Amino acid sequence: MIQIKNLYKSYPSGDQTITALSNISLDIPKGEIYGIIGHSGAGKSTLIRCLNLLERPDKGQVMLDDTDITQLSSKELMLARRGIGMIFQHFNLLSSQTIFNNIAFPLRLQKLTSSEINQRVNELLELIGLTKHAHKYPAQLSGGQKQRVGIARAIANSPKVLLCDEATSALDPQTTQSILALLTDINKKLGLTIVLITHEMDVIKSICHKVAVIHDSQIVEEGPVEEIFLHPKHPVTRDFILDSGQQNELRKHLETALSEGASLYQITYSGMETFEPHLSNIIKKTDIDFSIFSGNISHIRDLPYGQLVISIKGDDAKKAQVLKEFEARDISALEIHL
Repeated sequence: MIQIKNLYKSYPSGDQTITALSNISLDIPKGEIYGIIGHSGAGKSTLIRCLNLLERPDKGQVMLDDTDITQLSSKELMLARRGIGMIFQHFNLLSSQTIFNNIAFPLRLQKLTSSEINQRVNELLELIGLTKHAHKYPAQLSGGQKQRVGIARAIANSPKVLLCDEATSALDPQTTQSILALLTDINKKLGLTIVLITHEMDVIKSICHKVAVIHDSQIVEEGPVEEIFLHPKHPVTRDFILDSGQQNELRKHLETALSEGASLYQITYSGMETFEPHLSNIIKKTDIDFSIFSGNISHIRDLPYGQLVISIKGDDAKKAQVLKEFEARDISALEIHL
């Protein structure tokens, strides 16, 4: 659906050149929700704006259905952009227009008839749950409602792709979840490909099928969300998964474990294995001492997973036996060194 090939983008800054993107290559499958996560300044906003050429890359290709949009003429690009909707962190609604007219705006640009516009806008108002607010103005809506209008306007022309530029960053957690649920619903009902950038791993975990981690202008890790979240390889990815509070807690646990002559591990279960008494069975089989410091069960989309932080006491041979038992049960065991 979308292929990004060897993309580079830089900006002049005084006597220097700032590299925003360096050799970015990604494949975004049709109909999936694809997340791009990175810290501020990592290049994620530049990357998503290159997908519709709001930012033109220095070199590289952006393929949309086998068409390299970087090679299109201005007129051809204008037509191609009809297939790419975009929503923003701060909504960008027309404050002097009603909600109905905000959604109708791109339809009027396409010179649809009044009847066609009325039908389409009413369909979209029902989809986003704001039928009763059609004649209100943006100032009369909450932040979540404004973003719903932004989504409806972005998909008014039935695009193939929806780009989301930090679409939930200005919203509270409860409203964020409602917007993510709406995006998931739109993805399922319309088969829309969604590319979502964020700095919040919880957003990625909630709705994305795949994720790319961008750091210092480069992709450092990418793949299925389950794999990246449960088995992160790059330090930046692990930083996103563990917030500062969790990292401080792990440091305390590690100090305690080391003082007791033990090693600290984070073990991860997924799927129905989450609810099996594996740890109890391993203790009985290996006769080794465990201490459980913390644990939780959560979800990545609809996939349940559990994580425990445990210390293991014993000699190297005993620890190796335990790790072999974890591996036999398809349980990830990551030794923690902070």
